Amino acid sequence: MATPSYHRWAPRLATLALWVLAGASAVYWGLQLSGRVAGPAPAAAAPEPVAADAQALARLLGAQAASAPEAPAAASRFVLLGLLAGTASGDGAALIAVDGKPARPYRVGASVEPGLVLQSLSRREARLGASVEGATTLTLEMPRPKGE
Repeated sequence: MATPSYHRWAPRLATLALWVLAGASAVYWGLQLSGRVAGPAPAAAAPEPVAADAQALARLLGAQAASAPEAPAAASRFVLLGLLAGTASGDGAALIAVDGKPARPYRVGASVEPGLVLQSLSRREARLGASVEGATTLTLEMPRPKGE
């Protein structure tokens, strides 16, 4: 018995139609899941980097907190040990020890340390400031004799 030729093509066409539908479905759902790009995508704000706290990290890892040495007060850094008062013109020199080091002589107008100049001298005092003509920021006094 002879089979008509259209009976051979019917299963092939049905299989092709199913594969086309499966492919179209895959493309549709792929576009749905990936999100269609209808235009330029809005720029996402980049997160700011987080700054690491080194001290907190050290504490977390078990490091002992070392107490930072406090800067000594300016008045306690300087000790006036002697004066050589000059004439009424305000000349003279002072013997000043800085930070516990041996005392050195400083003339009026000389820099004791950066930003601090010996401004003037009196009978028992030496005045220090940023400049000779500027405001006095520190006044050093001679130590009182033990008998006074």
